Amino acid sequence: MRLAALYSGGKDSTLALYLAQQMGHDVPYLVSIQPKGGESWIFHVPNMTMAPFMAVLLGKELVTAETSGSEEDDMRSLTEALSSLDVEGVVTGAVWSDYQWDRMNIVCGELGLKVIAPLWRKDQDKVLDELLEAGIKAVMVGCYAEGLDESWLGKEITYETAAELRELRDRYGISVIGEGGEYESLTLDSPMHRGILHIIEYEIEWKRGSGTLTVKKAEIV
Repeated sequence: MRLAALYSGGKDSTLALYLAQQMGHDVPYLVSIQPKGGESWIFHVPNMTMAPFMAVLLGKELVTAETSGSEEDDMRSLTEALSSLDVEGVVTGAVWSDYQWDRMNIVCGELGLKVIAPLWRKDQDKVLDELLEAGIKAVMVGCYAEGLDESWLGKEITYETAAELRELRDRYGISVIGEGGEYESLTLDSPMHRGILHIIEYEIEWKRGSGTLTVKKAEIV
């Protein structure tokens, strides 16, 4: 099936794309919805400026649309981006968010597109294991939950940090894959990548127990 991947650059959208291609689907497009105000009801927000780098690294055509961040504008932007493409469906990295799932299906249903969601309703430990087993390398770029202090920003998600996340879940009840908004990630490398995203300069903003790492300069190695 010919598909477009809804792609944020985070670990879940990368894993979903990887699994879709492993299933034999052709995925020539990355669709990136970029919030203008730094907020969105539906889509990933941190470091969306890295989308052009991701398209080059993955050898895909990048399709973008801007949104004000409201629910209505998020859905309008997604419709606008998808309606111009010659595809039969959309790959999404949604795991447990019914809100995101419902809105995605509304848009795709109106456009006559199928939703391909390789991670949907999977056990969160299994998703974390699949990410690591696939060789996807991602770092945390947003931390918004108790137990995730500033030292986690920029930390790579490895087998060691996965064990630490499971310990934090036992203590604080967080999602180990950040499905409750506990953290956001940025993919640096994967089996699909033609190179590695190397972060040269970044800025950290940390206040009131949460913060974001914003990439200011990067290169493809």
